[in-house]
Amino acid sequence: MIEEKGILFILSGPSGVGKGTVRKALFEQSTDLKYSISMTTREPREGERDGVDYFFKTREEFEKLIGEGQLIEHAEYVGNYYGTPKQYVQQTLDEGKDVFLEIEVQGALKVRENFPEGVFIFLIPPSLEELKDRIVNRGTETEEKVKNRLSAAKEEIEMMDAYDYVVVNDQVDSAVHKVQSIVLSEHCKRERVAHEYKKALEADQS
Repeated sequence: MIEEKGILFILSGPSGVGKGTVRKALFEQSTDLKYSISMTTREPREGERDGVDYFFKTREEFEKLIGEGQLIEHAEYVGNYYGTPKQYVQQTLDEGKDVFLEIEVQGALKVRENFPEGVFIFLIPPSLEELKDRIVNRGTETEEKVKNRLSAAKEEIEMMDAYDYVVVNDQVDSAVHKVQSIVLSEHCKRERVAHEYKKALEADQS
């Protein structure tokens, strides 16, 4: 095995685009990716479980973790905190395993500051009208929150230039296949493979 350190993959995109759906479908298939569960202060949606979909925290608990430097990134989005625990991500990468994050756009941009070598994937809807329908059909948002999420989504879509790849989520299976292709292609990148081979050659000559 030449590669020593794992790759950090970040899936992000506007609220309602289907990040969670794509991530769940990806992990239902055979994958070597390790999922890093995010933390949030929002209320669980129907069917979501603590420690599986998110770590659900109170605002006080979350702010304590921020103060202790326990998060790679955190952001406040539509009145709730979201963040990524630091220890699990760093330890798993150091073990040579790939880590997969599914996070909000603000958080992804902060991860890029700390892990510029990460691979950033932006998930977008086929259209803004489709995005609105998905948010409304959740049945969990008030009319005001739908309006706020759509406004935030438009601003977030303008940030796609900060990402390495863009995947249109028109069909979940198709989006998952594209993400899998990105993972494979990243492991075959010349600079990534060459770097580890050069280290192996140097060690062999010493």
